[in-house]
Amino acid sequence: MHKITITRPDDWHLHLRDGEALKAVLPDTAHRFARAIVMPNLRPPVTTIALAAEYRQRILDALPTATVRTEPVEGDDLSTLRQAQCERSGELNFEPLMTLYLTDNTSIKDVEEAKASGFVKAFKLYPAGATTNSDSGVTSLDKCAAALSAMEKLGMPLLVHAEVTDADVDVFDREKVFIDRHMKPLLVKYPALKVVFEHITTKDAAEFVASAPANVAATITPHHLLMNRNAMFTGGIRPHHYCLPILKREEHRVALVKVATSGSPKFFLGTDSAPHAKSAKESACGCAGMYSAHAGIELYAEVFETANALHKLEGFASFYGADFYGLPRNTDQITLVKEVWSVPAEIAFADEVLVPLRAGQTVAWKIV
Repeated sequence: MHKITITRPDDWHLHLRDGEALKAVLPDTAHRFARAIVMPNLRPPVTTIALAAEYRQRILDALPTATVRTEPVEGDDLSTLRQAQCERSGELNFEPLMTLYLTDNTSIKDVEEAKASGFVKAFKLYPAGATTNSDSGVTSLDKCAAALSAMEKLGMPLLVHAEVTDADVDVFDREKVFIDRHMKPLLVKYPALKVVFEHITTKDAAEFVASAPANVAATITPHHLLMNRNAMFTGGIRPHHYCLPILKREEHRVALVKVATSGSPKFFLGTDSAPHAKSAKESACGCAGMYSAHAGIELYAEVFETANALHKLEGFASFYGADFYGLPRNTDQITLVKEVWSVPAEIAFADEVLVPLRAGQTVAWKIV
């Protein structure tokens, strides 16, 4: 198959940052996806309806205007090339779906206000210290009991970064340990709570979600479908392949591909695209995260083609997430063709640059 047309997809796990950084990366997502669940781990974190409303407005204000140009012109500089590729008339209708950062102090009132707002779609659970800007995260699920009960009652999803942060737990085992210590007891205590197990990385997580009730689902990133942990060490340390949860063994990658391409509605697209400046990645204590929004649907097409499952890409990318969140499926479409294109070595990012996934290499599918 050399061409595929699917319902316009959604991204159910996305980092957009803020300010000039937001303006730099938003067009890549808006060009491909109709909606995205936007992560709340800013500084300070998005913990209230008021902060979420303000952040949502900044995202809408940052959407680029349409342009009559539809193809880049040879000789353009990088910033103009990206603008031409991303700004196409009629294609940038984009809806940010907001989340609130769950803390030890989140109240029943916070949950009720979030549900009533209409634009906040979930709460995000970061164990304190688990990843970027998670310092304000939850220290104990017991401290969130009232909020979790309210979420269960109101049908408000909980999005879980499922890793323990104990210093004595191996970084490659943090997800598996979280399942046993926290995820299983959470679902026993709140059996009707809608839970999205975010960016699963292990065979253990895939099997757990597959066997869980219908109120439990999972997102899967393109990088965890495409790479195993060897990618961090090929020819030396590769800081731009460092993310949290960290890449795992090949057996885990294979298990993720199997469930992603299975046609199960419990698994859907979430890029976890996480932009960081090149200087923040290439440092003595580099930030965790990969930037994939520039090829946010194309990379998934590679995965599904390799698995002989392109006919199942639409469900994974366009249907199952919307169904789980109780939102209507999109009605417009995108078309992908089997055409190799080159990823730039660097992308403008505020007053710096970032290094995207596949920097200086190629992607096999392209939006037309």
